[in-house]
Amino acid sequence: MSNASRGAVGYDELAVLRLLAIEGALDGEIKTSCSDLGERVDASTQTASRRLQHLEDAGLLERDTVSDGQWLEITDDGERSLRNEYEEYRRIFEGVARVALLGAVTSGMGEGRHYITLPGYMEQFRERLGYEPFPGTLNAELTDASMRRRGALEAMDPIPIDGWEDEERTYGPAVCYPATVARSGEGDAPAYPDAHVIAPERTHHDEGQLEVIAPDKLRDELDLEDDDHVTITVRGV
Repeated sequence: MSNASRGAVGYDELAVLRLLAIEGALDGEIKTSCSDLGERVDASTQTASRRLQHLEDAGLLERDTVSDGQWLEITDDGERSLRNEYEEYRRIFEGVARVALLGAVTSGMGEGRHYITLPGYMEQFRERLGYEPFPGTLNAELTDASMRRRGALEAMDPIPIDGWEDEERTYGPAVCYPATVARSGEGDAPAYPDAHVIAPERTHHDEGQLEVIAPDKLRDELDLEDDDHVTITVRGV
């Protein structure tokens, strides 16, 4: 969910969203009424109705009003918002946040190689990541469960990579997260601890794909081929 969407609702609305998730609205539609919801959150029927409206306007909730109540279902952005809250509580009680994402190695289109070697990015990689990345990215197609968990990254503090421009065009900003990459399901397999997940800043475009950079060619370091399964453990800064 974008920062703008999250800012459109407050803690009272998020409490309603959390209650609806407990009732099953993450798995499909549930039915309730504003009066019943108001009683459960200690608010008036009108206040409960306004909170549902705010959640719907922010794209966190879908609802269908019928004669005897409302059918409600939490959207993907709503689930992402709840996962953000979850990760923030984890940071309070467990320390540095971590999230493990599972996926299958895929061949990219070569765009990663082009962009990370541009001087405006490479200079920042050397300064902020402490290394010059191998000219290419490891691409992974995330599982459905990991696609949903990916939203937890928004609760972590990333390493910012600033946008820049040259005589021809403007290049957008990105964010990097420290990460460890290992083969999935192989407990004694070597892991590469000094990688970074890289993504454009403030976007959810193609969330099923994850790109990873590192000082070395990760395919060679971990003996990876297309369709091999990997676990990418992302850490907050």
